[in-house]
Amino acid sequence: MKNIMETLNIKNILKRTASYSLISASLLLASSCENALQEDVISQIGTEYLNTPKGIEDAVNAAYSTMRVWYGTERGNNLTEFGTDIYTNGADGSWKFMNTYTNQFDTQNGHVRELWDELYRGINTANSVIDRAPEVSGLNEGVRSQRIAEAKFIRAHHYFLLVQLFGPVELRMNETTIPTNEVSRTPESEIYAAIIQDLEEAIPNLEDKSASSDYGRATKYAAEHLLGRVYVTKATSSSAAGDDYSKAENLFKDVINNSGLRLLDDFAEVHAFGNEINDEIIWSVQYTRSPLTNGGGNNAHVFFLMEYDTQPGMIRDTENGRPFKRYRPTVYALETVFQNRENDSRYKKSFKDTYLSNRPGTYNTTFDQTKSSLTFAQGDTTMFLPGFEMSEEEMAKRPYQVLVPSRYDEKLFPALTKHLDPGRVDRTQFQGGRNYLAMRLADTYLLLAEAQFRQGKIAEATETINFVRRRAAWPGREAEMEITPDQFTFEFLMEERARELTGEQTRWLDLKRWGNLVERVRLFNPQGAPNIQDFHVLRPIPQNQIDRAQGGESAFPQNPGY
Repeated sequence: MKNIMETLNIKNILKRTASYSLISASLLLASSCENALQEDVISQIGTEYLNTPKGIEDAVNAAYSTMRVWYGTERGNNLTEFGTDIYTNGADGSWKFMNTYTNQFDTQNGHVRELWDELYRGINTANSVIDRAPEVSGLNEGVRSQRIAEAKFIRAHHYFLLVQLFGPVELRMNETTIPTNEVSRTPESEIYAAIIQDLEEAIPNLEDKSASSDYGRATKYAAEHLLGRVYVTKATSSSAAGDDYSKAENLFKDVINNSGLRLLDDFAEVHAFGNEINDEIIWSVQYTRSPLTNGGGNNAHVFFLMEYDTQPGMIRDTENGRPFKRYRPTVYALETVFQNRENDSRYKKSFKDTYLSNRPGTYNTTFDQTKSSLTFAQGDTTMFLPGFEMSEEEMAKRPYQVLVPSRYDEKLFPALTKHLDPGRVDRTQFQGGRNYLAMRLADTYLLLAEAQFRQGKIAEATETINFVRRRAAWPGREAEMEITPDQFTFEFLMEERARELTGEQTRWLDLKRWGNLVERVRLFNPQGAPNIQDFHVLRPIPQNQIDRAQGGESAFPQNPGY
């Protein structure tokens, strides 16, 4: 956060030699970032350090760093993009089973184990702040209240993610200082109650916005946005209450009306490189360019790209990215979700359709058989993806290769540009440095529209969603983008969220919330359809968690089906 995580690089706080059970007795904190402030590398700090003002500051910063286990990471993207209706697997051989739902996706899965452990480390760090900060002398009272509120935001965030992915999990609301294996699965209703209480208590003590010198701290409006999402998710869970949607509606309206944030005029600017701090961003997770303090980095830049670098006239570079060809848009995403390209700019502004030569020369063509060879100068167009079928006669006229939808495959497909990171030091670097935009105002509008729709307020929901659609319009096409109440269906809402938020780590969680994950994967994801089962709406509990629980699986049972 300009970075609040950049003020320290703590490898271990309260380091213990004992191993941890469910929650580490030690606060094993991920590497943080760097700041204009003095950065000190600290390790093996005693427990009394957390009873000092500096110890509390460092612990809060370290708790924020555990957000990096999810946002912009391989595990976070695999658990949210794969196995949905809008993304399936490309040619990359890694982790395909998370899209195809085969029995390789089991209790030994490294992603769920790493996520589980790191989220609980973050929770225990937050617990230590919440428990200890009230007694720390020499801490400014305003700062004390704010840091406790930030810790509650982080704890609520982590438990919300855990309960969505795994169902009932262990609920620990106090610091664990010694190893323990006495654990059990707390009912979802109690977890949701704890999440809501944390956020309600945090909101009054959080600042309206982060200071520019401390950018990235949780704010009042980030907590309100998160709490609103908690309510719309709880509303479709076993813990649903009749007023969940109305509570969510009030929270989203406050964010929209009083935060001072706004939708940017141009959708393309929201994710433009170098514009990560902008008026639409409610809250983001911070990364840096320092290999010493960037953790694993923001890796989202590699996963959504096609194999452009083996094509005539092209070589891999930092501008076009390192193509893992991991996530490939489904036919449904391209042809149904993004079909209205005459009025809606989001297809053009989300996917790359033109590649310019960075390796001049004469080459034989590869996928475009309407010409046998082509010659490119530096900067010439080498490939164009029109997004529709083009006649061979028209293709033959073009002095470059034309990639039409019928020729898409696991290596060649429209590449998402939202996460491209040309600021990397070289073309192979995996650890990107862009901040991850975790919450933005367009999502607040869409969640508000969902809450209103669920309450039968169709006219209001239509007005809300039209704010997002007008912004997405090509200039002069705003009226054509507006819908009327009779056009507002839940299917339309699902597609609108896909158009706006594709590739932003929301889709699997959305489908889970709506209760139609299995149905929509079977309809629209041919690779995932044959194997997905009803139990896949939950992820497997890591086997090492069950093994280290006293009583084993009888005390901490595995989710059904795994």
